[in-house]
Amino acid sequence: MIPLKDDNPTRNFPFLTLGFIVLNIAVFLYGANLPVHPSVLYADYALVPTQLLNNPFTTYPTVYTSMFLHAGIWHLGGNMLYLWIFGNNIEDALGKFRFVLFYFVCGTLAAFGHIATDMDSKIPMVGASGAISGILGAYLILFPFAKIRTFIFLGFFWTIARIPAIFLLLFWVGLQIWNSASSEAGGTAWFAHIGGFVAGVLLILPFKNFAKR
Repeated sequence: MIPLKDDNPTRNFPFLTLGFIVLNIAVFLYGANLPVHPSVLYADYALVPTQLLNNPFTTYPTVYTSMFLHAGIWHLGGNMLYLWIFGNNIEDALGKFRFVLFYFVCGTLAAFGHIATDMDSKIPMVGASGAISGILGAYLILFPFAKIRTFIFLGFFWTIARIPAIFLLLFWVGLQIWNSASSEAGGTAWFAHIGGFVAGVLLILPFKNFAKR
Protein backbone atom coordinates (compact mmCIF):
# COMPACT_ATOMS: atom_id res chain seq x y z
CA MET A 1 0.00 0.00 0.00
CA ILE A 2 1.35 3.41 -1.00
CA PRO A 3 -0.29 6.55 0.42
CA LEU A 4 -0.97 9.27 -2.13
CA LYS A 5 -2.88 11.98 -0.26
CA ASP A 6 -4.85 12.48 2.93
CA ASP A 7 -8.27 14.10 3.13
CA ASN A 8 -7.29 16.03 6.25
CA PRO A 9 -7.08 19.79 5.65
CA THR A 10 -4.79 22.11 7.61
CA ARG A 11 -5.44 25.58 8.94
CA ASN A 12 -2.00 26.94 8.11
CA PHE A 13 0.42 26.43 5.26
CA PRO A 14 3.07 23.84 6.26
CA PHE A 15 6.16 25.98 5.72
CA LEU A 16 8.41 23.83 7.88
CA THR A 17 7.30 20.52 6.40
CA LEU A 18 7.99 21.95 2.96
CA GLY A 19 11.27 23.39 4.23
CA PHE A 20 12.44 19.96 5.44
CA ILE A 21 11.54 18.48 2.06
CA VAL A 22 13.40 21.19 0.14
CA LEU A 23 16.46 20.83 2.37
CA ASN A 24 16.55 17.05 1.94
CA ILE A 25 16.25 17.39 -1.83
CA ALA A 26 18.93 20.09 -1.92
CA VAL A 27 21.39 17.90 0.02
CA PHE A 28 20.64 14.97 -2.28
CA LEU A 29 21.20 17.06 -5.41
CA TYR A 30 24.44 18.43 -3.95
CA GLY A 31 25.70 14.89 -3.39
CA ALA A 32 24.55 13.77 -6.82
CA ASN A 33 26.56 16.55 -8.47
CA LEU A 34 29.82 15.89 -6.67
CA PRO A 35 32.67 14.73 -8.93
CA VAL A 36 32.91 11.57 -6.80
CA HIS A 37 30.26 9.13 -5.58
CA PRO A 38 27.72 10.77 -3.22
CA SER A 39 28.54 8.22 -0.54
CA VAL A 40 31.72 10.23 0.14
CA LEU A 41 29.49 12.38 2.34
CA TYR A 42 28.92 9.40 4.61
CA ALA A 43 32.46 9.60 5.97
CA ASP A 44 31.72 12.86 7.78
CA TYR A 45 27.94 13.08 8.03
CA ALA A 46 26.43 9.58 8.27
CA LEU A 47 25.74 7.94 11.63
CA VAL A 48 27.94 4.89 12.29
CA PRO A 49 27.01 3.14 15.56
CA THR A 50 30.54 2.04 16.52
CA GLN A 51 31.98 5.48 15.83
CA LEU A 52 29.30 7.19 17.88
CA LEU A 53 29.77 4.85 20.83
CA ASN A 54 33.57 5.09 20.71
CA ASN A 55 33.79 8.84 20.10
CA PRO A 56 30.48 10.34 21.22
CA PHE A 57 31.67 13.93 21.61
CA THR A 58 33.08 14.26 18.12
CA THR A 59 30.54 12.14 16.23
CA TYR A 60 27.26 13.06 17.99
CA PRO A 61 26.37 15.68 15.33
CA THR A 62 26.00 12.82 12.85
CA VAL A 63 22.77 11.90 14.63
CA TYR A 64 21.32 15.01 12.96
CA THR A 65 23.35 15.36 9.77
CA SER A 66 22.51 11.76 8.82
CA MET A 67 18.81 12.72 8.74
CA PHE A 68 19.45 14.76 5.60
CA LEU A 69 21.37 12.12 3.63
CA HIS A 70 19.68 9.49 1.47
CA ALA A 71 20.98 6.39 -0.25
CA GLY A 72 19.18 6.94 -3.55
CA ILE A 73 16.30 8.58 -5.36
CA TRP A 74 13.75 5.99 -4.22
CA HIS A 75 14.88 6.30 -0.60
CA LEU A 76 14.53 10.07 -0.80
CA GLY A 77 11.26 9.99 -2.73
CA GLY A 78 9.54 7.56 -0.37
CA ASN A 79 10.56 9.52 2.70
CA MET A 80 9.51 12.87 1.27
CA LEU A 81 6.15 11.47 0.14
CA TYR A 82 5.35 10.32 3.67
CA LEU A 83 6.62 13.56 5.18
CA TRP A 84 4.44 15.67 2.88
CA ILE A 85 1.29 13.63 3.41
CA PHE A 86 1.51 13.30 7.19
CA GLY A 87 3.84 16.08 8.32
CA ASN A 88 1.62 19.04 7.46
CA ASN A 89 -1.09 18.03 9.92
CA ILE A 90 1.40 17.42 12.73
CA GLU A 91 2.99 20.81 12.07
CA ASP A 92 -0.49 22.31 12.18
CA ALA A 93 -1.27 20.61 15.50
CA LEU A 94 1.98 21.50 17.25
CA GLY A 95 2.92 24.87 15.82
CA LYS A 96 6.21 25.72 14.16
CA PHE A 97 8.75 25.58 16.99
CA ARG A 98 7.42 22.45 18.66
CA PHE A 99 7.09 20.69 15.33
CA VAL A 100 10.81 21.16 14.64
CA LEU A 101 11.67 20.03 18.17
CA PHE A 102 9.36 17.01 17.87
CA TYR A 103 10.89 16.07 14.50
CA PHE A 104 14.45 16.05 15.83
CA VAL A 105 13.57 14.38 19.13
CA CYS A 106 11.87 11.52 17.27
CA GLY A 107 14.79 11.30 14.87
CA THR A 108 17.24 11.15 17.78
CA LEU A 109 15.33 8.43 19.60
CA ALA A 110 15.01 6.50 16.35
CA ALA A 111 18.77 6.66 15.86
CA PHE A 112 19.42 5.33 19.35
CA GLY A 113 16.81 2.64 18.80
CA HIS A 114 18.92 1.43 15.89
CA ILE A 115 22.18 1.73 17.85
CA ALA A 116 20.78 -0.22 20.80
CA THR A 117 20.04 -3.19 18.56
CA ASP A 118 23.27 -3.11 16.52
CA MET A 119 26.04 -1.55 18.61
CA ASP A 120 28.84 -3.18 16.67
CA SER A 121 27.63 -2.01 13.27
CA LYS A 122 30.09 -0.16 11.07
CA ILE A 123 27.47 0.42 8.38
CA PRO A 124 26.51 4.09 7.91
CA MET A 125 22.89 4.91 8.72
CA VAL A 126 21.32 7.67 6.64
CA GLY A 127 17.86 9.00 5.95
CA ALA A 128 15.00 10.93 7.48
CA SER A 129 13.03 7.72 8.08
CA GLY A 130 13.38 7.75 11.87
CA ALA A 131 12.08 11.28 12.27
CA ILE A 132 9.31 10.68 9.74
CA SER A 133 8.34 7.50 11.58
CA GLY A 134 7.74 9.72 14.61
CA ILE A 135 5.44 11.85 12.46
CA LEU A 136 3.52 8.71 11.49
CA GLY A 137 3.16 7.66 15.13
CA ALA A 138 1.86 11.11 15.99
CA TYR A 139 -0.62 11.02 13.11
CA LEU A 140 -1.93 7.66 14.31
CA ILE A 141 -2.76 9.18 17.72
CA LEU A 142 -4.19 12.50 16.54
CA PHE A 143 -5.97 11.52 13.32
CA PRO A 144 -6.62 7.75 13.38
CA PHE A 145 -9.74 7.95 11.23
CA ALA A 146 -8.60 10.52 8.68
CA LYS A 147 -9.04 9.07 5.21
CA ILE A 148 -5.88 8.38 3.20
CA ARG A 149 -6.08 7.92 -0.56
CA THR A 150 -3.95 4.82 -1.02
CA PHE A 151 -2.63 2.91 -4.00
CA ILE A 152 -3.23 -0.80 -3.34
CA PHE A 153 -1.41 -3.34 -5.49
CA LEU A 154 -2.07 -7.07 -5.24
CA GLY A 155 -0.50 -9.00 -8.07
CA PHE A 156 -2.38 -8.09 -11.23
CA PHE A 157 -5.03 -6.19 -9.28
CA TRP A 158 -4.62 -2.57 -8.29
CA THR A 159 -6.92 0.18 -7.12
CA ILE A 160 -6.97 3.49 -5.30
CA ALA A 161 -9.05 3.48 -2.12
CA ARG A 162 -9.73 5.87 0.76
CA ILE A 163 -8.84 4.01 3.93
CA PRO A 164 -8.61 5.19 7.56
CA ALA A 165 -5.13 6.20 8.66
CA ILE A 166 -5.22 3.68 11.50
CA PHE A 167 -5.29 0.76 9.05
CA LEU A 168 -2.54 2.13 6.84
CA LEU A 169 -0.22 3.10 9.70
CA LEU A 170 -0.70 -0.12 11.67
CA PHE A 171 0.03 -2.03 8.46
CA TRP A 172 3.15 0.10 7.99
CA VAL A 173 4.50 -0.44 11.50
CA GLY A 174 3.61 -4.13 11.33
CA LEU A 175 5.69 -4.36 8.17
CA GLN A 176 8.63 -2.74 9.95
CA ILE A 177 8.38 -5.25 12.81
CA TRP A 178 8.13 -8.15 10.36
CA ASN A 179 11.15 -6.93 8.43
CA SER A 180 13.17 -6.37 11.59
CA ALA A 181 12.61 -10.00 12.55
CA SER A 182 13.25 -11.50 9.12
CA SER A 183 15.89 -9.33 7.48
CA GLU A 184 19.60 -10.06 7.47
CA ALA A 185 21.96 -7.93 9.55
CA GLY A 186 23.35 -4.93 7.75
CA GLY A 187 20.19 -4.02 5.85
CA THR A 188 17.71 -1.25 6.45
CA ALA A 189 17.63 0.19 9.97
CA TRP A 190 14.20 -1.23 10.78
CA PHE A 191 14.57 -0.58 14.50
CA ALA A 192 15.10 3.11 13.75
CA HIS A 193 11.69 3.10 12.08
CA ILE A 194 10.11 1.26 14.99
CA GLY A 195 11.85 3.45 17.59
CA GLY A 196 10.80 6.63 15.84
CA PHE A 197 7.21 5.44 15.52
CA VAL A 198 6.98 4.51 19.20
CA ALA A 199 8.53 7.87 20.15
CA GLY A 200 5.92 9.68 18.08
CA VAL A 201 3.07 7.72 19.67
CA LEU A 202 4.31 8.41 23.20
CA LEU A 203 5.40 12.02 22.80
CA ILE A 204 2.76 13.65 20.61
CA LEU A 205 0.20 14.25 23.36
CA PRO A 206 2.72 15.72 25.85
CA PHE A 207 4.02 17.98 23.06
CA LYS A 208 0.52 18.98 22.01
CA ASN A 209 -0.72 19.62 25.55
CA PHE A 210 2.37 21.65 26.36
CA ALA A 211 1.75 23.69 23.24
CA LYS A 212 -1.77 24.49 24.46
CA ARG A 213 -0.47 25.68 27.83
